[in-house]
Formats: sequence, C-alpha cells, structure tokens
Amino acid sequence: MSKEESVKSNRMNSLQGKVALVTGAAQGIGKAIAERLVDEGAEVVIADVALERASSVARELSIKRKTIAVKADVSSSKDVRELFSVVDREFGRLDILVNNAGILLKGRFEEVTEEMWDRTMAVNLKGPFLCGKEALRLMPKGGRIINITSIDGKVVYYHGHHVPYGVSKAGIIMLTKIMAVELASYGINVNAIAPGVVRTEISAGSMDDPAHLKEITDEIPLGRLASPEEIAGTVVFLSSKDASYLTGSTIYVDGGWTTH
Repeated sequence: MSKEESVKSNRMNSLQGKVALVTGAAQGIGKAIAERLVDEGAEVVIADVALERASSVARELSIKRKTIAVKADVSSSKDVRELFSVVDREFGRLDILVNNAGILLKGRFEEVTEEMWDRTMAVNLKGPFLCGKEALRLMPKGGRIINITSIDGKVVYYHGHHVPYGVSKAGIIMLTKIMAVELASYGINVNAIAPGVVRTEISAGSMDDPAHLKEITDEIPLGRLASPEEIAGTVVFLSSKDASYLTGSTIYVDGGWTTH
C-alpha cells in the first residue's frame, strides 16, 4: 500500500474502534448517521421506539461492524437507564452519543394542547438531558456528545406552526452550551447540529407538492433541501480528532437559511 493509499484508508476509518450510540436511528437522519458512523469504523447502538425498524437497520449494518438495536423511549428515565446498561454490557464503554430522537407535533399556538407540549418537551429536551447524564459513567476517558437541534431553535419556521418543537429545539441549543461547560472537566466535548429542511421519509409527503417545495427552497441560498447524509457528515466531523477543540457550538447545516 502506498503512503497516499494508507492516508486515504485512515481517513475513511477515522472512528475505528469507537463505540457510538444514536437515538432515533431507525429511519431518516438517525439512520444516515448510524450508517456513516459504521462506515467510519465505529460500532453502533441503534436506539429507537420502533424496535422492528431499528433491528432491520442493525442487521444491515452488522455485516460491516458490530451493531445492535435497543428499544428505548428517551423520555423515560427507566428506558434510558436500561439502554445504557445494554451499552455497558455489550461494549463496556461509550465514545460518541448522538441525541437525535425527536418528535414534531404541529399546531397553531391556540391549538397546541398541554399534552402536545409536554410530550414534545419530554422527548426532544428531556431525552438528551437523561441520555447525557447516563453517558457520563460510560465516558471515563472523555468522549463526544452531539445534540441534534434544528433551525427552528433559532428562527420561526413560519411555513408550519412548530410551536412546542421550536421551543424544545431552542432549549437544546442552550442545553448544549451548559453541558459543554459542565462536562469539559470530564474530557467530554458537547456540540449541536441544527439541520435545515432535510428530505426524509417524514418530510417527503409535503415536499412532493412542487409549489410548497419552491416556497421552501426560495428561502435557502443553496436552493435545495439537505440530504440526511449531509447531516451525518457533520456528525462524523464532530466525532473526529479534527473537532477536538470545538465544544459548546451549534453548527447550522441549513444551506444558508439562517443567514437572513
């Protein structure tokens, strides 16, 4: 193998030997993140409430690396404790935690119920809090925590009445800063990624309307939606040695949406 080929090989396996946990990884952005982490050499735990879909992803990826699926509702402290017990039993440590699980319950402000509000906050905001606390005991030599927020945490997405969702995602941005400060002494870097509009199974329906799609892409300087793989690439960067001095930051992977 030539020197150039060796360098390329090392770059392609930048996370070789690492153990990663991705929540909400049965589909969409979470699945793309899990796939990319495996491609980079990591062993991955797929956590999701949809165990059948999560198991399907795990079976597909286990051909390359050890990958397991665990059913977990991140809003439940019991589920989260059990999830991290499985990680400890199967791998003995954790290097990368990606808090990706989230829900979007739409409604105008006057239509949002207390139940919609509480459920959104429980999954989107309490989930990363609970997972972050459990991750501490499995990262004795440091690690990376990556919280998936949204441009909704910075600007009002006026195309779609995201009341509790937007507030929860803004909370993740502040939680990321607080965790970064509090966990720095443990050698843990904490950052967030704020995707713009991403083409996934969930968004496919509304984006099939050409008029609506144009309305959205007109807001984006790059003029298109993101792919899940583009979010996954940013996760790999934040998990790598190249991001060793980066903590407390939110990276907006939004095609330029939040520049105006």
